[in-house]
Amino acid sequence: MPRIHRRPLALVLAILALLPAVAACTGGDDGSGTGDAQYMGAIVTPPIEKPDAILMDENGQPFDLRKETEGYVTLLYVGYTHCPDICPTHLYEISEALKKLDPNIRKQIKVVFATADPERDTPEQLRQYLDTFDPEFIGLTGTRDLMDQFQVALGLQPATRTDLGGGNYAVNHAAYVMAFTKDNYAYTVYPSGMGQKEWLNDLPLLVKKGFRSE
Repeated sequence: MPRIHRRPLALVLAILALLPAVAACTGGDDGSGTGDAQYMGAIVTPPIEKPDAILMDENGQPFDLRKETEGYVTLLYVGYTHCPDICPTHLYEISEALKKLDPNIRKQIKVVFATADPERDTPEQLRQYLDTFDPEFIGLTGTRDLMDQFQVALGLQPATRTDLGGGNYAVNHAAYVMAFTKDNYAYTVYPSGMGQKEWLNDLPLLVKKGFRSE
């Protein structure tokens, strides 16, 4: 059965409220003990914990988020396939950056796209959509209640709708990617406007960061 285990998430809301205007943030520790990593994503303190959740993947099978992404850097984005701009731009920039990475780094990264529009984003729709960017991208869906709970577990407000008329609607959702490192915490997030340059800088650093800083 699908489930969400809610874990305490101490997210700094003031920082997230500023994310659309953030171009880059530097600083942090790459996990190697040097303490001089320069991240171009926005750093969140305390970090965000990856939810313990089972949703449905793009093949219609249960997907245990923690189990299936254990040991990987996980780029998690909540969006929807009918999004006209921000969602496809995020996915395109990530997919192009991944092509340019060293294969040994690339194989340690998983990209997960969780829908905020489960009524339209069926497993089949997710697979077709994600294949236009990278066939290895993972799509997740579920019931409306489950997807709302999932967003809350991430420290987000559940997505809302804006009626566009004619039975169509836009979905208002968080517009940033959460980058979970191998310890199941996200220390950086990537708002709209982050491109390949930022990803190519940060992904190797994120792959190195394997242990939570205390």
